[in-house]
Amino acid sequence: MPLNSTPAEIAAAMRAARRIAIVSHVRPDGDAVGSLLGLALSLRAMGKEVIAMLEDGVPENLAFLPGADTVIQPGSEPLQIDLAIALDTATHERVGEKCKALLDAASQLVNIDHHPTNPGYGTLNLIDSDSPATGQILYNFLSEQGFPKDDAVRQNLFIAISTDTGSFQFSCTNARTHRIVAEMMEAGLDTARLAQLVYQSYPLRRLELLRGMLNEMQFRADGRIVSWQLKQKLMDDIAMRPGDTEGLIDTLRQIDSVVSCVIFEDVAGGKVRVSARSKDSRLDVSAICGQFGGGGHRMASGARMRGPIEEAAEKFLKVLEDEVRRID
Repeated sequence: MPLNSTPAEIAAAMRAARRIAIVSHVRPDGDAVGSLLGLALSLRAMGKEVIAMLEDGVPENLAFLPGADTVIQPGSEPLQIDLAIALDTATHERVGEKCKALLDAASQLVNIDHHPTNPGYGTLNLIDSDSPATGQILYNFLSEQGFPKDDAVRQNLFIAISTDTGSFQFSCTNARTHRIVAEMMEAGLDTARLAQLVYQSYPLRRLELLRGMLNEMQFRADGRIVSWQLKQKLMDDIAMRPGDTEGLIDTLRQIDSVVSCVIFEDVAGGKVRVSARSKDSRLDVSAICGQFGGGGHRMASGARMRGPIEEAAEKFLKVLEDEVRRID
């Protein structure tokens, strides 16, 4: 675990900066977007000029979040910034090539994250692998340092925490997680409305993806592993958009016999995106993903492999099956 800076040191750097850029990882999920917007709105309430930037922009399924319309995608013009902040991003490269190049203009980089594989690439680092979401780290940080937390900030951090805990179902959820949500509700946050927006407002094409997954999923290791190959043809047929696959893998987790589930997805450049989950603490999918250049959490991890998708899937599943059989 890298050496952390103190929250007070990071707060001092934020207070001293006038113009701040905040980024998160490519293909942003709820924790990435919610954390980015929650911190951006808090800092703006302090009078800071904040550039909220995502390499791939805000996915459609999270566009309802307060402040989402202020997020920009990186251009070619250099940024004049005093401080850069990377959130929920296990490696510096994961912010994206363009974002990373623009952040180099800052003399200081704050790295706030909950991935245990984060090497501490910032000049200031706040990494808590015991936290289920970066949004939880930020809520604690804002509270402890006396930074503003209005309803818009709470909405974003709630979505960050809720989505990264599987709506509070995953084993990473802890007592503090529930206390934070209770504090938010006591402050007037309408969590039911937010849950409806993020979990009950899917476009039809999302259901088309689900139908494809249920029709095409494959089992091995006597039903303990289930996988699906999301191929380019289906993406084109339904006009898939960024964010449409978010949470799909959790449907595969629901199968009673399953110990691990994996989705393989065609991505640009002949690559394959791997998303792996474990339901047994003895099975470390981050170690398996690490063999293919990836990483993440013990129970939820990912990697990128060279295609074609069928070959990548077979290579990955062979290693996974060996590990699953070892825990019998």
